[in-house]
Amino acid sequence: MRAATTIEASGAPWAETVDFVVEAERLGLDVCWVAEAWGSDAPSPLGYLAARTARMLLGSGVVQVGTRSAALVAQTALTLQTMSQGRFLLGLGSSGPQVLEGLHGVPFAHPLGRMRETVEVVRRVMAGEKVTYEGRHVSLPLPGGEARPMRVSVAADTRVPVYLATLSPRMLRLTGEVADGWLGTSFVPEGAATSLEPLAEGAAAAGRTLADLDLCQGAEIAFARDEDELATMLDERRAGLAFSLGGMGSASRNFYHDAYARQGFADVAAEVRALWQDGRRDDAAAAVPREMVAATTLIGTEDGVRERLAVWRDAGITTVRLYPAGADLGRRLDTLARGIELVKEIG
Repeated sequence: MRAATTIEASGAPWAETVDFVVEAERLGLDVCWVAEAWGSDAPSPLGYLAARTARMLLGSGVVQVGTRSAALVAQTALTLQTMSQGRFLLGLGSSGPQVLEGLHGVPFAHPLGRMRETVEVVRRVMAGEKVTYEGRHVSLPLPGGEARPMRVSVAADTRVPVYLATLSPRMLRLTGEVADGWLGTSFVPEGAATSLEPLAEGAAAAGRTLADLDLCQGAEIAFARDEDELATMLDERRAGLAFSLGGMGSASRNFYHDAYARQGFADVAAEVRALWQDGRRDDAAAAVPREMVAATTLIGTEDGVRERLAVWRDAGITTVRLYPAGADLGRRLDTLARGIELVKEIG
């Protein structure tokens, strides 16, 4: 397995974030993903980090489809591929209705079709083609106008891997069919079949197998000295999981809730969501059992984390995104260093 992490340019001071990434590379980290969501954008910090690192891969985790034209996504990918000297990974995601419609003012409808068409156009642009495309969501050149097909002036490069961040079965099938890797979340290794089976179906439709994809999953990692401290740490994470189950997405659509429900936590997910939407957030957090927090994170004693990483490996995960806990930069890096060592040991 490879070891990865995800950072954001918003939140912590940027200089501290850069120090974290530079030191993470020195510690042996393989991949650094940069998140976007509704905070900072992903491409800007990736360009900066390309100049401050030399070995690790750098990925957008993720560029949100619909916020940029497909051609601009490809231009951005080619630019970052050049700036990083061939170390860029293009991660794409459909986001959700709250972010796309509430923040960007673009429709969320038909995410599957938008994602498929975006990937097809991105690959044509990166191949250096004069792009002509007639889709439901993307038409190039714009019909009825005066434009002719164009190619971008930046050098073509078809080596940029495309990763899709997906959760629903249909989007997972698309990932298996058209992507080089999967950026997953809300993962329970004991329920991995609910994700891996549709991924495998999509791969088979394209004449491939799951072995042709990098399966990249992430979770918070933290180390407890003993079982008593572990119980406290698990309790502290209940509120964050309650937010994912009840507060993410819109009132009618929450892909994280649905993903956990498919992986064996349907009753818990329904109860937490109902409490959250009723405004009872403390009760929602209390309704999350410790067992669920433990199943969906890498929080434990060192032996416990080692055992969980082996379960992730055996479930088919090939890259682990580590979100290290810690009250300050030094403690986060200490946690990350221990995590990287265990990933290398298990892998």
